[in-house]
Amino acid sequence: MITHAKEAEKFNKDEARVDWHDDTLWFVRQKRDRMAHNIPEWEQLREKASQIKNHTLSNLDQYLIQFEKQALANGVHVHWAANAAEHNQIVFQIIQKHGFQKIVKSKSMLTEECHLNEFLINQGIEVIDTDLGERIVQLRHEPPSHIVLPAIHLKKEDVGETFHQHLGTEKGAKDPQYLTEAARQHLREKFIAADLALTGVNFAVAETGGIVVCTNEGNADMGAHLANVHIACMGIEKIIPRQADLSVFLRLLARSATGQPITTYSSHFLRPAPGKEMHIVLVDNGRTEQLARADFRNSLKCIRCAACFNTCPVYRRSGGHSYHTAVAGPIGSILAPNIDMRKYADLPFASTLCGSCSNVCPVKIDIHDQLWKWRQILAQEGHTGTAKATGMKLMSAVLSNPDIYRFVGSTGLWFLRHVPSLASNSLNPWFKQREMPEPPKESFRDWYLKNRKKPKGE
Repeated sequence: MITHAKEAEKFNKDEARVDWHDDTLWFVRQKRDRMAHNIPEWEQLREKASQIKNHTLSNLDQYLIQFEKQALANGVHVHWAANAAEHNQIVFQIIQKHGFQKIVKSKSMLTEECHLNEFLINQGIEVIDTDLGERIVQLRHEPPSHIVLPAIHLKKEDVGETFHQHLGTEKGAKDPQYLTEAARQHLREKFIAADLALTGVNFAVAETGGIVVCTNEGNADMGAHLANVHIACMGIEKIIPRQADLSVFLRLLARSATGQPITTYSSHFLRPAPGKEMHIVLVDNGRTEQLARADFRNSLKCIRCAACFNTCPVYRRSGGHSYHTAVAGPIGSILAPNIDMRKYADLPFASTLCGSCSNVCPVKIDIHDQLWKWRQILAQEGHTGTAKATGMKLMSAVLSNPDIYRFVGSTGLWFLRHVPSLASNSLNPWFKQREMPEPPKESFRDWYLKNRKKPKGE
């Protein structure tokens, strides 16, 4: 079975790349901080967004019905999918109905979750991802490693080699402007030749029946306006009540994601152009089950900004592919076990529970609390594995008994000082990719007992 620890170990073999990956994502986190600190009402915006989402989730059925009614009145075809398989079949049936063979697709984490690309390609359909990062990883036959920055795990040299192999660019070329222009020319042909455009959805407005797609490259707009048929795929949690609510989320989204004031394109789609078709596919795929879990329903507030990725010390030093799921990072570690508890039982443990993810979340999801709660459920359901379960029981026994704790601590210190090889070896998971710290001369408890100031009269 694939586990985060095993996949992270592969990523960590290249220490220089890990350091670069860590620094790059922290740079994005710092940009987010600067943007947040420049807005006096930042915390009020977060609270407002959180409350809007809380209200929407509590009335989700009503807003979904309202959205469908308005969208149908706008001339949009509305489809409902209970799971990934139904979603994929709906998209394929629309393509098949028109006899299309080529589609262009903008970034959509929902379609990644449903494995739509693989499904359509197996049906003989050409699927071209048009987001630059998505196209890079598609050419490399890799999944995206980040929901906003899909190719963040790659350097410009890697992209240059990929483009040389697939697009015929000069060997060794690594200039970003040159590579971007090559991608632009390559994708322009795909846009013109495509029969159908598929996009994701950032926000769906119940009041109007319209959807909003946020991009920095304009690829969603190019596809949707050139093709005769536009399919927008969305999870049911993307609903917000009113058009006026958009201003709150648009101020938070890009600032949290990339440190921009707003995405370059925030495109509103309300109805199909004359002579064209527009379809919206609303997908559940475990979301109502998550909604029914009182401890985890808040995870459905997520607006996919990836701020939790950029701040997470585990994600930054293990890479997105180590999470072996479409949505990686802290939020993915909450969402994935809801879909398949056994397959993703490792992910809630891929965290230090430091709480930084919750601190930066623009909609105030209690991410680290939910990770901790998932651990309890997974342990109760027997999905943690024998070794981990046994280890936790031993640690519980040690930590709950002061005498045993002190004995184990003093014994461990003695061995670390006199037989350090017992800890510094490949059998110790903490030793991998780390330098073990020098053992202290005395424990904190010993130091405290020796140095504490006793009250007068004691």
